[in-house]
Amino acid sequence: QVHRLRSVDNLFVVVQEFKDYQFKENKEDALKDLEDLVKKLPWTDPLKVWELNNSLKKKKTKRKKHNLQSTTSKEKLSGDGEEEGTDQKDTGKQEDCAQNTAGEEAASGQDIEKIQEVASQNDEEEEDNEQSDAKDELQAGSGSETKAGDGATSEGEAKVLKFRVTCNRAGDKHCFTSNEAARDFGGAVQEHFQWKADMTNFDVEVLLNIHNNEVVVGIALTEESLHRRNITHFGPTTLRSTLAYGMLRLCDPQPTDIIVDPMCGTGAIPIEGATEWPSCYHIAGDNNPQAVKRAANNIGSLLKKSEKQESSTSSGIPLDIIQWDICNLPLRTGSVDIIVTDMPFGKRIGSKKKNWDLYPSCLMEMGRICTPGTGRAVLLTQDKKCFVKALSRMGHIWRKSQTVWVNVGGLHAAVYLLKRT
Repeated sequence: QVHRLRSVDNLFVVVQEFKDYQFKENKEDALKDLEDLVKKLPWTDPLKVWELNNSLKKKKTKRKKHNLQSTTSKEKLSGDGEEEGTDQKDTGKQEDCAQNTAGEEAASGQDIEKIQEVASQNDEEEEDNEQSDAKDELQAGSGSETKAGDGATSEGEAKVLKFRVTCNRAGDKHCFTSNEAARDFGGAVQEHFQWKADMTNFDVEVLLNIHNNEVVVGIALTEESLHRRNITHFGPTTLRSTLAYGMLRLCDPQPTDIIVDPMCGTGAIPIEGATEWPSCYHIAGDNNPQAVKRAANNIGSLLKKSEKQESSTSSGIPLDIIQWDICNLPLRTGSVDIIVTDMPFGKRIGSKKKNWDLYPSCLMEMGRICTPGTGRAVLLTQDKKCFVKALSRMGHIWRKSQTVWVNVGGLHAAVYLLKRT
C-alpha cells in the first residue's frame, strides 16, 4: 500500500532520528561521532522492514507467483507494515525526509497542501547546498567479506550484502562535507555488519540525512524515484508525475468532470489524471507540435501498458490530445469543469517578458471555457509576480482560494487554486 501512494517520490524506513544532534566544532571529532553512532542504532526492526519490502518486490516481479505463503507471513506483514508507518510518522517535520511525510499524509487522505509541498521538497535534496554532490561516493575500503550478520540475511543465506551510504546534507554550520560524512559513516556500517561497499550494484542503501541539527538515518525502500511512472518521452520541462497528481488532487475531480490541460507539454498532468481519475474526461493540448508528439507517444505507451494489464477488453483511456493556441481554444464557452496546467516559467521555454502578455490572455481564455460558479483551475508557475499582477486584473472572472508553495527542480514555485466566479 505504501508503494501505491501517488504523491511520494521516495520511501524509506527510519532507523533513528535525532531532532537536535550536537555536532562537534572540530571536523575529526564530528566525523568520529558519526562513526560511533552506527553501533548504537536500533538496526534490527528497520532491516526486517527492508527484508519484507524486498520479498514483496521479488514476488511482484515473479508475476505474483503465489499469495503470501501463509497467514503467519500475513501477520508479519501487517506488523512490520505498521512499524514502517510509525517509523515514517516520526519523521514528520524533517525536510530531507519529506518522502515519508508524504506517505503518512496521503495514507490519511488529508492535507493535499502538505503532500504537494512534500512531493516537491524532494527536489530540494537534488538542488540545495551541497546535497547534489551528496549522492556521490562513499569511498569505504573494499573491506573483509565475512558473512553478513545482524539478522540482515534473508532465509539464512550466507550471501554477503553489498551496500552504499548516501548522505544528503543541508545547512551551513557543518564543518564536514556530505562526502566525508558518507565515507566515515559508511566505513563504520561496513565494520559493524561486515557488508561489502558497492556504489552501483548495492542491495542496501543506507541514508544519512543531515538538515542543520536534525539527523535521520534510514534504509531506502525504493530504488528509483516513484515520480518516473507513466512518462517515457521527456521534454525540456517535463513535470514530475507526483507533482501532477498533487495538483489534480487539489481540485478534487468528480466523476464526469471534463478536465483540460491547455499547455500540456509532454502530458504529465492529463496522463496522471486519466490513470487516477478514469471516470473524468481529459483533454490535453499544446501549441508546440513537438510537445504534442511527445505527449501522444506517452499516451501510446500508456495504452500499450493498460492493454497488457487488462487483456483485450481494455477500452482505452479517457484522454485526447490536440494542437491548439492557448489564447483561442476550440472549446465551447462554459464547457469545462476543471483546468489544470503548468504555465511557462519563462526560463527554459518562453521568456518572462512574453509572460506579461501571455498570462492575462491565458486567464481570460481559461475563464471563458470554464463553467461559471463551479469551475476551478489549478495553475503552477514560478513567475509569481507576473501571475499575481495578471490575476489582479481578472478579479471579475477568477477568485484565488489557495496558494501552495512547491519546489520544482530547485525553483521556488507556486500552485494557485482558482475558483470561477
